[in-house]
Amino acid sequence: MAATARKPAPDYLASLDEEPEAWLRLVRSRRIGPATFHRLMAEHGSAAAVLAVLPGIAAAAGVEDYRLCPVEVVRHEMMQGRAAGARLLRWGEIDYPQALRDLVDAPPVLWAQGNIDLLNRPMVALVGARNASSLGLRMARRLAEALGAAGQVVVSGLARGIDAEAHAAALATGTVAVQAGGVDVIYPIENAGLAADILAQGCRVSEQPMGMEPQTRHFPQRNRIISGLARAVVVVEAAARSGSLITAEAALDQGREVFAVPGHPFDARAAGCNMLIRDGAMLVRHAGDILEAIGLSGGPVAEEVARPVLPGPVPARRPLADVALLHSQILARLGPSPLAEDQLIRDLAIAAAIVAPELVVLELEGLIQRQSGGLLSRVS
Repeated sequence: MAATARKPAPDYLASLDEEPEAWLRLVRSRRIGPATFHRLMAEHGSAAAVLAVLPGIAAAAGVEDYRLCPVEVVRHEMMQGRAAGARLLRWGEIDYPQALRDLVDAPPVLWAQGNIDLLNRPMVALVGARNASSLGLRMARRLAEALGAAGQVVVSGLARGIDAEAHAAALATGTVAVQAGGVDVIYPIENAGLAADILAQGCRVSEQPMGMEPQTRHFPQRNRIISGLARAVVVVEAAARSGSLITAEAALDQGREVFAVPGHPFDARAAGCNMLIRDGAMLVRHAGDILEAIGLSGGPVAEEVARPVLPGPVPARRPLADVALLHSQILARLGPSPLAEDQLIRDLAIAAAIVAPELVVLELEGLIQRQSGGLLSRVS
């Protein structure tokens, strides 16, 4: 399921000789989005030339009191970038991701931290639901491990759920996190440890200013970068209206392949994936389906490795808050599709002696259903 690629962005590589400060000042000025940036640069040849005429252009368009981004703001951002160990990558530079370069709305600048070499290796995007099921998390983990073993860098958005699982599984082979806010701002905060691991072993990038807290409008902008970096986008779980579907739509606009993992019709977390497959996305059973479609059918497919359950102390009484949290974790990982009880316990990484009694409680409350063969499902 792919669409026609967009026309290449104009080539103005000579302007890379000017100071990055001018580029950043133009990017941060009002009403200058990526497409407008590229158009103005193509017309005037350099950021300095655009900055000189931009107030006049704005006035002719009826914009009163137009002011360029103050140079002090840009210098402060560059100082923040240096302090964070981040590097500013401009469109057209050798280390700028080549996969993004032909997009008409390619980010003019990116802040990058970590192993920048990963940005020009082949990538596959794995995205999906934040409230992912246990089966969804297992699938994301297996796909990320297998794609990494086949030489693909896994790119995602550092969100909770599917994104986080994909990043964690691909740390050893290469992963890139595209952030909605500044590259130095971790969101959600619960992924701070994972973000630190990615900084040490992978790469984090953002087009937003340093220190920028993510806002709602930033997430679709981030999603187009995720899909733009990748040769294919795989949606593991997604509701009918979700950011993952926005990423899939961006992928189609950019001429990327779109894949989706099917799910149970009664599970709302699978509705988006099932819709994508209905509309022509390639169905994914395992990583081999993706590798074959992108011309790597001979690549290795990693086998699932079950995580051992570490024994832990079983307290005589557990605080009610802990019990409520465990119940929510169990229900979040179960869906209409049956899941083996032992697999659920491995996914939770909590001792079986703690989980088993709470499963009985949830069963008695009518929230989960036990089936033959040690299988569990959530009652809708």
